[in-house]
Amino acid sequence: MFGGIQRRVASLWFPRLSSERVLRRCPLNGPFALTQKQSNTNRLYCLNTEATRQGLHQGMSHSDARAFCPSLQTAPVDLLQEQRFLQTLRRWATRYCPWVGIEGRDGLVLDISGSVHLFGDEEDMLSDMRARLMRAGLSVQIGLANTRGAAWALAHYGEGIAPASDMLSALQNLPIAALRLDEKTSTALVRLGLRKVGELAAAPRAPLTRRFGPDVVMRLDQALGQQPEEIMPLAEAPHYGVRITLPEPIGLISDVMAGTQRLLIQLCAKLKAQDMGARVLTITLRRVDQENQDVELRLARPLHDPHRILPLFERGLAEVDAGFGIDQLRLEATQVMPLPSQQITHAPQRHMGHKGQLEDLITRIGTRIGLENIQRFLPADSHIPERSFVIAPAAYSEPASSWVCLNPRPLCLFPPEAIAANGPQPPTRFRWRRMSLITGRATGPERIAPEWWLEDDNWRSGLRDYWRVETTQGRRLWLFYTPQNPGWYVQGEFP
Repeated sequence: MFGGIQRRVASLWFPRLSSERVLRRCPLNGPFALTQKQSNTNRLYCLNTEATRQGLHQGMSHSDARAFCPSLQTAPVDLLQEQRFLQTLRRWATRYCPWVGIEGRDGLVLDISGSVHLFGDEEDMLSDMRARLMRAGLSVQIGLANTRGAAWALAHYGEGIAPASDMLSALQNLPIAALRLDEKTSTALVRLGLRKVGELAAAPRAPLTRRFGPDVVMRLDQALGQQPEEIMPLAEAPHYGVRITLPEPIGLISDVMAGTQRLLIQLCAKLKAQDMGARVLTITLRRVDQENQDVELRLARPLHDPHRILPLFERGLAEVDAGFGIDQLRLEATQVMPLPSQQITHAPQRHMGHKGQLEDLITRIGTRIGLENIQRFLPADSHIPERSFVIAPAAYSEPASSWVCLNPRPLCLFPPEAIAANGPQPPTRFRWRRMSLITGRATGPERIAPEWWLEDDNWRSGLRDYWRVETTQGRRLWLFYTPQNPGWYVQGEFP
């Protein structure tokens, strides 16, 4: 009882949440399942009704499932989209009560105490839930009881409504697994002859606690209402958006920038309070003719400093057609990232200042050619020259602190180009790219073996002996000799 109101909890279980989420967008006829890779094996993760009728089950290997059901259609599961969809269902469920929490990966729990009368009675409320979810193409099993544990048990093992007087009478014939125990504990209890909740409730508690610990008795007491179990509703994600409606339309770029500055100060204050930084910002300008124009700014690093962000908006805002005037501005951070506060001293301050200037430069250039087109080289863990580096967008990567290389490498690296020469020693004279060159000094060899675990047609000739060759004509080349398949090649040039 809470203030004279009997506590009532509803548990919603969506047994086919993942597969039905996909089928709502792309309907298919016949058996369908989502797969997940586990220990190098694709296994069935979530099945539709038709696949279950064919005898398939969750956890079955994909190859066995196709052998049993050749017409099975599958797709890989997207766990992130699944959780986002569950969050959408949680927001939808707040139409029934304000206290809605997430139960595992495929369920919701609602504290409907005091809100049932808005829908008639409990049966009417649950009927309304089922009808709306059915129209949305979702299967659901609902349990209603005084406690969270009892509602979960009824939703998973005995869909229905428990009377408000006695929880044990509603749960006593349900299996032990209905108490939310792990599979190992449930199996051990069944081997002891405790197959149902009623049998467990009648068993002596002291031996159970000594053998299984306090969890078994705690789960039983939570289901029967002898121990409290709270429902914690998830807080709404902060919304990083601000707007301003102007009393008179504006059209000058200076006025638009002044309005943007006011919005940036408000938005950055929100971001800073949450230790977040904006990565993508969008400002929407509404004209008096109700037409909207959007200007997007993608930053090289997350920021919450309005003075650094404002100048970066200038180029995009200058291209806006104000028409007969702009009467509303709306600024939103569409992508944010954590940006915790950092301890600042005089030494890092100078470093951070130079870094900030580089990021602002990357952002300015990125607004013209795209952030993905500004790239940097990063070291890779490989002794093969072609694989000793990777190219990554500068805005989405951090520069490497140092490059470790025992032997110098040429700055200009290109595919091997064959030259005419014989023997394992560097040639004294050779032609390369229509140039006659004379070897002045040669340093080496440096033997590099291929990575046998990777397929690479360029390294099928086997070992390579690399030489640094300085020619009398001024060229400093990187040559290698292949002893297993005799031949000489030029692969790079030193500055």
